[in-house]
Order: sequence, then structure tokens, then C-alpha cells
Amino acid sequence: MESSSFAQRLAISGALPRLSVGMAKTVDIGFLAPLSGQVESWGLPGLHGCRIWESWLNNAGGLLIGGRRYPIRIHAYDCGDDPVEAREGAMQLVQEHDIKLMMMLGGDSFAAVADFLGERRILTSTLLPSDLSPDTPYLVALSEVHPIYVATGVDWLARTRPELKTVAMCTQADGMGLPSLATYRAAFKAAGVRVVKEVQYPAEGGDVAGIVQPMLDLDPDILCWCTSYTPMVHAMTEYAYAQGYEGQIVSCTLDHYEVLVEKTSRDFMEGVLFQFPDFDDPALREKAFFFNQPNVFYEEYNNKFPGSWSAVSWEYAAILDIWHAAVEKAGTVNPVSVLAAMKQLGHVTHAFGHAEWWGRDIFGINNALIGDWPVVTVQKGKARIVEFGSVPDWLAKHSELLKAEMLDLGQMWQQRVNRPDAGPELSARTVES
Repeated sequence: MESSSFAQRLAISGALPRLSVGMAKTVDIGFLAPLSGQVESWGLPGLHGCRIWESWLNNAGGLLIGGRRYPIRIHAYDCGDDPVEAREGAMQLVQEHDIKLMMMLGGDSFAAVADFLGERRILTSTLLPSDLSPDTPYLVALSEVHPIYVATGVDWLARTRPELKTVAMCTQADGMGLPSLATYRAAFKAAGVRVVKEVQYPAEGGDVAGIVQPMLDLDPDILCWCTSYTPMVHAMTEYAYAQGYEGQIVSCTLDHYEVLVEKTSRDFMEGVLFQFPDFDDPALREKAFFFNQPNVFYEEYNNKFPGSWSAVSWEYAAILDIWHAAVEKAGTVNPVSVLAAMKQLGHVTHAFGHAEWWGRDIFGINNALIGDWPVVTVQKGKARIVEFGSVPDWLAKHSELLKAEMLDLGQMWQQRVNRPDAGPELSARTVES
């Protein structure tokens, strides 16, 4: 990809005469994700970020293809956390609009639409590379490599707090939680931290006391929520606080962490580790980034959608940025040509800098971009980046360990797509109550 970002190109184009769109035709993009329900914070804020991106691009004249500019139009469908709704939404978006890119959260909702979208060769993005397989050649993970990047947080913690020796973990048993659990297992093993308790609870949530108390009973140095959904992260953190827990807390996401600070205390939340920064973080000012000024995006977002910033507020917009560059390179919105252009862009600027295509070893296809990822802790009530950890470096050392844990939980691509050449499938551990 060109080293310049979308924001930089806008700054340049703003000083030049605009080419008038002058046509009714638009380039249509589908947004199929949870806009309500317990997973809302990983869908709706992403749509908000896309609306800002859509406005910025259209105000600059639109998408440049073959010397003409076309406006972007994003069509959203709320599939909640329901695979049936996801399939209905995919059919509606495709049948009613000429969708050139479908953006999804991924997980169980993507599994329900994979065949439908794949047969129509619709370029689709996911935030979960665990959705990838050789059977999904038009699926790409351009922005987030959940859950692989969580290993960077565990690695940082092991180096900075070597006295922490034991961990108790929990997550929901679904397409979001199980790959996360496998990755945290591998990361803690690589760091020499012993897992003393592991709880898998139903995807719809569970009794917080029944989940967390057995973990607390073993007096772990670390409580890890893996990639639990936001309502459960809040409820479990508040429970641990009420029980007087004083150890380290690790979570993939910590959406609306400021609410937890208010409900617990600054001292209790000090040092809680997760993986998603606020965009006013000083560390982003010096980082090669998909937006030239992430703080400007953050400010506009919070002005337009106050109180809704989450882990995904910027991620779908980052996907659009990479797609936009590939479209203009290919000179067409044809999904096959755009995907080919993505792979041929050369230097690729991922969300937090340089990235490379990866995935074949774990997911059977190199359709995920990996690079640096931020490690974030709460400091005096505010999220702050403490390091940019290298996902490729961690994988170079520990990919076999990750494979083993993915296999144990049935999350390797051969197991998920139930291919006849998958070999014997290892059973996942039973859910504990």
C-alpha cells in the first residue's frame, strides 16, 4: 500500500480542484454486524466510525475509479448475535444493493453466511481471522487479528511483572471465546504462567458468582476474562472488586472502562491490562497509522457519538481505508480484482504500522494482516499504551504452541469446516459451571 494514509490523501486532494461526482450511481457497502444486544459494543460503534469515514470520503469527491468519482453508501443491517438474522441480513443486503464489500464482526454470524457470500464472490471482511479457511478465499481480516494479538499483552506482563505465576481464565464457549481461550492458553504457557482454573460458560452469559468465585477460590495472581462480551466483563470485574480481589486483571477488551473506574475505584482498576487504546493516546502521535491524525478522528467521533467509543470504533474504518487504496489501484470495484490488488500493494500499512499477509499455518490461507499491536493498561483512570508488541515476532517463536491449543479446542480450520481431510478431531474441554 502507499505509505500515505487516507487522511493524508484527503489533505492533499482538498487543496486541488475536485472532480464532481455528477451521477446517481454509488458504490454500495454492506455493514452486517450487531447493532443491539450484548455484542452491540463490537458492532454499532464500528458503524459510527464508518459513517465518519463515509462522510470524509464523499466530501472529498468520492471514490476515484477510471478518472471518475463515485460516492460511497454504507447499508447497515442489525444481525445482533443471531446467526439466523445474519443470514437474513446478508440476503437482504445483497439482493437489494449491489454490495461490493461486506463488513462483518465475524464468528458464528459469519459461519451462517459463508456459503451464501462465497458463492457470489462477495469480498467480505471479518475482525476474526479464526473465520478464515481455504474454503473462504474472499474473506479477509484486514484490521484486527483477534485473538492472536492478545499474546502481546501476556508477553509484556510476563516481562514487566515476572512475580505473577498463576492465572485463572474464563470465556464464553462460542466462535469468539474459544479461539481467544486457545490463544491465552498458549500465551500464558509461553510466558511460564500456570493456569490454575479455566471456566467456559454459555454464549448468552452466565451466573457471575458461579463463574468468578471458583476462580477466586484458588487465589490466582491473574484473573483473565479472555474475550468475554462487554456486559460480562463489567459484571465479573465488579464481582472481583466486591470480593476484595487485589491481583492483576487481564481482558482482551475493556469497553467503557471509565464506567468500571467509577463503579469500583481508581486503585482497583490501576494496571488492568487490555489491547485497545483511546485515540488521544500520546503514543499514537509518533506511530505510522492509517489516519494521519488519529486524535482528530477520536475527537470527531466523541463529538458525534458521545459515550460510545469501543474497541471497534475505528476498526471497520481501517478496513475501508485498505479497501479504498486497493480499489483505486485496481481501477475497479470488482471484488476479485480488488482482492488481487490488496495482495499486490507492496508495503501494507496496517492499523498500527507495517503489516504482512499471514494465516496459512493456522487458518489455511494468508488472508490476514499482522503487525504491531498495542498493549494498554489503565493508569490513573485513563487507558494508556505501554508498548507496541510484535505479533509476527511472537508467532515466529510460538506458533506450534498456538496450533496445539487451537486443536485442543477444535478451532483449527480443518476442524471448524469439518473437512474429510481434517484428521482426528480433539475434543474441547467440558464447560464448567
